Amino acid sequence: MSHVHDRDLTYLDGETARVVAETMQALSTPSRVRILSRLGAGACSVGELAREVEMEQSAVSQQLRVLRHLGLVVGERQGKSIVYALHDDHVGVLLAEAVAHAEHVRLGLISRPRLVLA
Repeated sequence: MSHVHDRDLTYLDGETARVVAETMQALSTPSRVRILSRLGAGACSVGELAREVEMEQSAVSQQLRVLRHLGLVVGERQGKSIVYALHDDHVGVLLAEAVAHAEHVRLGLISRPRLVLA
């Protein structure tokens, strides 16, 4: 569920802008985007993630540490392993919107809000 319409985005204070910029850093590497995308389909272990995103397990673990620090994924111990999941539905919405935007840019589509003249 998105709360975009609940918030006035006309002006962001410095702290909010900093946190948003840090959050957007999660999308700065293809490996993190792929990990988030896979977790959007459901929770899984590091080993499962490594196989499915075709990365070394140590590299996946390193990226998960970054994503946890940024508040985008959570891990829960289940027996001897830790199962990772998206922090909440907002992360999935953020990723879906970023993918939609990238596709629009790639295809040369323009979807601008209508300008309202005063």
